[in-house]
Amino acid sequence: MIARRIVQALCGTLAATLLAGASLASELPDTPEPGPVRMGLEPWLGYGQWHIADKQDLFKAAGLDDVVLVNFSTDAAIDTALAAGELDAANVATHKAMAFVAAGLDVRIVALLDVSTMGDAIIAAPPIALVTDLDGKRIAYEPGSTGDILLQYALTRNGLSIDDVTPVPLEAAEAGKALVEGKVPVAITYEPYLSLARNGDDTIETVFTAGAEPGLISDVLVVREDFAAARPGAVVALLKSWQASLDFYEADLARGRAIIAEAVGADPKALKTAFDGVVFYSLGQNRKVLTGSFLTDIIPNVEDAAVGAGLLDGPVDMRRAVDGSFVKKALEP
Repeated sequence: MIARRIVQALCGTLAATLLAGASLASELPDTPEPGPVRMGLEPWLGYGQWHIADKQDLFKAAGLDDVVLVNFSTDAAIDTALAAGELDAANVATHKAMAFVAAGLDVRIVALLDVSTMGDAIIAAPPIALVTDLDGKRIAYEPGSTGDILLQYALTRNGLSIDDVTPVPLEAAEAGKALVEGKVPVAITYEPYLSLARNGDDTIETVFTAGAEPGLISDVLVVREDFAAARPGAVVALLKSWQASLDFYEADLARGRAIIAEAVGADPKALKTAFDGVVFYSLGQNRKVLTGSFLTDIIPNVEDAAVGAGLLDGPVDMRRAVDGSFVKKALEP
């Protein structure tokens, strides 16, 4: 609930008024409004399409002249920047978006970007190989992050609780490194840090992955409501850029993955299989699932895990926050 308190302290800076009817696709403009777009992200493969858009001038092709990708190394830093109005949009885990809404931060989820299957994992040094082996162990992970959600879910599913382990708070970038260096026996992190850790020590075991509950570790694009109200055309253009990047990526995997690997500071060869653990979502898929199974199935599962982890106090009504109109507009011919 630390992240929630941060958001609560800062969300008063947001404008509370939203333009009437702006959520209707028919009322959204065909072209983006002028001005810069400040978008926050972390070095996670699931956000990689934005780096392709930047390198291949796909933002400009969609009519956006100045998209600034602002990089962060922790969830807390990006949360604070969004709440303080330093960002217009942010790429965050689903549970983070839910925490924003629960705290009263006016944001909209406008797209499901990715779902992690093998891209988030609990890894450990031998002989630890099962979740039940975590009992009594020191575990490095970033509190409040997707690692926190994954750990809580894995423990609960196997008859354990957070009281049965010793958390070692570390940024995701440092958790895998601590495992390789023998400072902790267990770590939770995401790609590219998983691959970097495995390449540093080939004896490392994969104990549990996000694929155990599809959608549990997923990421969304959120925009501040004041930005969505003032510049809805820019939101639509961002989504068009995402789809153009995904088209480029699927047409030339080697080039696309090389761009993403460079952006997250990794050797493409080191991430050869890492990309297989991340499922990117197209706008076409979003049209089917964003206000459907994502809202009715994935969000409740994430909610249960987040409440269990103490990251949410209770149920969160996400119906107003999940807005499929921008996807619908972006798909218009």
